[in-house]
Amino acid sequence: MSSSQFPAPHYVAPIKTETISVDAVRVAARKSNLWLDAWRDLRRRPTFWIALAVMFVVILMAIAPTLFTQVPPNNDCQLSNSNGGPQAGHILGFTFQGCDTFSRIVWGARTSLSVGLLATAIGTIIGLIMGALSGFYGGWLDAVISRVGDIFFSIPYILAAIVVMSVFSQYRNVLTLAFAIGGFAWASTARVVRAEVLRVRQADYVAASQALGQTKFKTLLTHVIPNAIAPLLVVTTISLAAAIVAEATLSFLGVGLGGSTMSWGNDISQAQQSLRVAPAALIWPSVALTVTVLAFILLGELIRDAIDPRARARR
Repeated sequence: MSSSQFPAPHYVAPIKTETISVDAVRVAARKSNLWLDAWRDLRRRPTFWIALAVMFVVILMAIAPTLFTQVPPNNDCQLSNSNGGPQAGHILGFTFQGCDTFSRIVWGARTSLSVGLLATAIGTIIGLIMGALSGFYGGWLDAVISRVGDIFFSIPYILAAIVVMSVFSQYRNVLTLAFAIGGFAWASTARVVRAEVLRVRQADYVAASQALGQTKFKTLLTHVIPNAIAPLLVVTTISLAAAIVAEATLSFLGVGLGGSTMSWGNDISQAQQSLRVAPAALIWPSVALTVTVLAFILLGELIRDAIDPRARARR
């Protein structure tokens, strides 16, 4: 008997089958993107909240110093209290000129933070524009901007700021000092932005945007820059700390803000003459400067790790 008389067997799955967990679609899964993942990572780290608390206190001191002290920083100075120790109502003692140390630290936060914010904003804006144009358009524009950036990158911005503040010594104010620092510190920001724009411009949504008829400049503004902004946030946070240090350094060297301006750098500079007999007047503003800068640097490092999936996978 031939095999054609016997049909091949057919195997049919049971009517009632259960969907196992591997094949199930998780409809209720929580949304996820770069910033949500970064926030979920940051909020579990105690160092993030410590850095954020320090930054909040410093910003609050700069905005509303009277919340922390009612002692005038300059009007209540008495030479009889020169280099004096802590007293009732003066928890950190007095400076060489008899001014309250704690009050000068609180009021000096406004100047130091203002210079840092303005200098960082100037450097970030210039670096963002230069880096975005260089990375997106390429060609001769990339070559010109890259060479100009190399020139600025080779000049230490502290040295350049010293020269600028020496030339414009009669215009020593917060804005001039911010331009002197930020105007020469943009090259490193431009390099980071350029590298990120070079990566983003290869994405499919950029090609789709141009295929739909959008101009290159509009594509740069609406698609490339928003998706290349994450590393810039890290650079900006660390640059802010560097700008605060630069202001203190220039004031310490005597080429920053005027001696009558309250800032941590000026207080450190004035206290060095009595370091051996009264070190507290130098130590306390130095501690305030160190803690503030450390908080900004720590926040920048934490954000950098949080937005980097490879760094999260290593932990």
